[in-house]
Amino acid sequence: MVECTVEKNKASCTCTYEECSRKGKCCECVAYHRNKKQLPGCFFSKEGERTYDRSYRRFIIENS
Repeated sequence: MVECTVEKNKASCTCTYEECSRKGKCCECVAYHRNKKQLPGCFFSKEGERTYDRSYRRFIIENS
């Protein structure tokens, strides 16, 4: 398995939720949001990410 590059990932992470324990740990972030039937913040525009609405519906509306 490839080693996680947390610091490198954090540099390009667009999530504005600073308290997130998964910040920079992309595989954990994706698994967490997938389990909640959501998408990670990095899938959204800056404006969309700031709503903290990670729903599939929000993603589709934003990208229509």
